[in-house]
Order: sequence, then structure tokens, then C-alpha cells
Amino acid sequence: MTAQMHLPQFFVKQKLTLMVNRFEVYGPGPGAGQLMAFAEQKRFAFKEQVTFYTDSTRTRPVFGFRARAALDLGSGYDVTDETGAQIGFFRKEFGASLLRSTFRIEGPGYAGTGQERNMAVALLRRFTELDFLPVHFDYVSDDGAPLLSVSRQMSIGDRYTVDVPDARVDFRVAAAVAVAMDVLMAR
Repeated sequence: MTAQMHLPQFFVKQKLTLMVNRFEVYGPGPGAGQLMAFAEQKRFAFKEQVTFYTDSTRTRPVFGFRARAALDLGSGYDVTDETGAQIGFFRKEFGASLLRSTFRIEGPGYAGTGQERNMAVALLRRFTELDFLPVHFDYVSDDGAPLLSVSRQMSIGDRYTVDVPDARVDFRVAAAVAVAMDVLMAR
């Protein structure tokens, strides 16, 4: 089964501002590639919700994710398309994330777990102020097959490369997970 919108590779760039985190999602291509989505995440929101738009004018929403509960950190996030229909789900596994951040992801025909690849980097991130370190997450299905990977390059502004070898994983779910990881790793 192939996802409705599968994209084997794309890139996420974060732009920091005082009150919101801005994310731009680009497809592959020369230079920055084509802008696929634009999102803003309000800092200190009571209930996490991020909507992705076609561009920075924010006139046409195309997908998003929203926390199922305001205070239950383990409840998870629904990923929805532009009509509000659920196309995926993810949650941070807080117990498993004590040493290395760990996430659970689910979608039509697949389910799996993603975890930081490098334990040393994970520990450095937790116990120092070194927030610019490269971070690499590998997501595998419950039967061990690769679902996607998210790699943050070593830089001041967060830049991620997202590879999606499994055609069942919708681009919108992978983009939501990449942005959410950035937001949730900071907590």
C-alpha cells in the first residue's frame, strides 16, 4: 500500500522568532527545493497544535497535528489532512525517553518506533546546553523495517533532512513528526 502523498526525501528548516517557531518544509531539488509547507508553532501553548499551510501567507491549510489532551504528555498527537480527517498518529514515549528521545508513530498499514541513534549525543543534549549538536532518529516498523529517518545537521538554526524509504508513510505524517520532534525535544 502506498501513501496518498509519499515523498522519499524532504527538508525542514526552522526559523526562530521571539514568540513563535517557524518551520519551512522543502521538497528535494536544486538549492532549497520547492516549498511544500509552512507552519508556525506558538511557544508556551496550553494545548499543542501546529497547522501547516501552503506558504507564509497562511491562507490555505493543508495538514496539521494536535495534542489529544492538554496535560497528559503521553496521550499523543493526531495528524490530520486539510479536511480534518486523521492520517496518522504519534506520541513521545516519556519513560523510554529518559536517556534517548523515543517516539511512537502509526499510520494506515504501519506502526513503529523512532529513537535517537547516538546515546552519547542524547546524553550531551540532556545534561549540557549544547543544543546545536547533530541529532539522528531512526524509525523502524514493529517488524524491524525502516520507516523514516530524521537528521538534524550541526548548525545554529535547526535544519533537518527527512528520508522516507517506506512508501506507506505519508509525507504529511513524516513532516508533522519532524516538526514535533524539534518542538518536543526542547521540553
